[in-house]
Amino acid sequence: MTDILNNGPVYLDYNATAPARPAVIAAITAALTQTGNASSIHGFGRKARKMIEDARTQIAGLCACDRNYVTFTSGGTESNNIAIKSFSGARILVSAIEHPSVLEAAPSAERIPVTPSGLVDLGALEQMLTNGAPVALIAVMLVNNETGVIQPVADIVRLVRRVSPQTRVHCDAVQAAGKIAIDFSALQVDSLALSAHKIGGTHGVGALIIVPGADIKALIHGGGQEKRMRAGTENVAGIAAFGIAAAEAVNDLNTIQTLSDLRDQIERELSAIEPRLKIFGNDAPRVGTTTQIGLPGIPAETQLMALDLAGIAVSSGSACSSGTVKTSHVLKAMGASDNDAMGALRISMGWATTPADIDRFITAWTTMHARLKDKIKS
Repeated sequence: MTDILNNGPVYLDYNATAPARPAVIAAITAALTQTGNASSIHGFGRKARKMIEDARTQIAGLCACDRNYVTFTSGGTESNNIAIKSFSGARILVSAIEHPSVLEAAPSAERIPVTPSGLVDLGALEQMLTNGAPVALIAVMLVNNETGVIQPVADIVRLVRRVSPQTRVHCDAVQAAGKIAIDFSALQVDSLALSAHKIGGTHGVGALIIVPGADIKALIHGGGQEKRMRAGTENVAGIAAFGIAAAEAVNDLNTIQTLSDLRDQIERELSAIEPRLKIFGNDAPRVGTTTQIGLPGIPAETQLMALDLAGIAVSSGSACSSGTVKTSHVLKAMGASDNDAMGALRISMGWATTPADIDRFITAWTTMHARLKDKIKS
């Protein structure tokens, strides 16, 4: 076991990456002892193929889809790129709060506005669908990676099917897996992206769920792997581990309320200490594992450094690069002021989070607040 699972630093940055589950580590170790290319027809190859196909069934169980819809990729970023770049040159709409792997894959796409709660503005979307050239693709995430807000994807798809039936819908569900039940059939989307390391699998593995007839085209060409949707020798160990993580993530949904209670504890106790605390997206449906909070006027990096020195790992609502800070596009899309957005922290929990972790975070945050409270600018 690593320190984050014992008495070391408290890890509360699951939305960045979750610690590998013990069963995942065991699955990778076992897979690496096996020799064989899954495209080979001899016994070694057949064993590798079986590990991949077993994982395909487990991933299908994670999102309630036909196992034949599952295409393995290198992660959520590649999955989003395959789905979106299949429609390059056509009119594309993406929500204003999407992950960079969606926004950068379609830099000329039109942005669908969101409400101050962080929900896609359905009225604005309908206007965009009915005005201008036909829309080839819409991309809307299921759960936002910063705020944890759950988007009404099924309602969005119903609107699209009514107003613009030819339009395809792609859903980035990377942050939804293991936090809410995903029903691919109920969502009625054409494609859906997943990533292993967000649910306690390993880095560099993901999946794209594709319904037949979705007009998705291969981005990487070569051999015939993954039904020619994703060429390249498969990462057998990573895929096998992804399957194990998916199966455990489904089981974890039975205990997700515990994490919701811990999220509520954070927001309740910190708000009691500091009434000026901002809680972003708290008036919208959210996953119970994520809260984005802010001390107005206190730079996020100042808070991050203080918490890190206290042994607490969280993340910022801003992207930092070369000593400069870029305000979160998610919070800006929600109408947050620069003052509020620059002070945002994201606390995200997962399968190994304990009540003691949250108590330690609250204690460290309280100490930090006592030192910085005179600088808060509401």
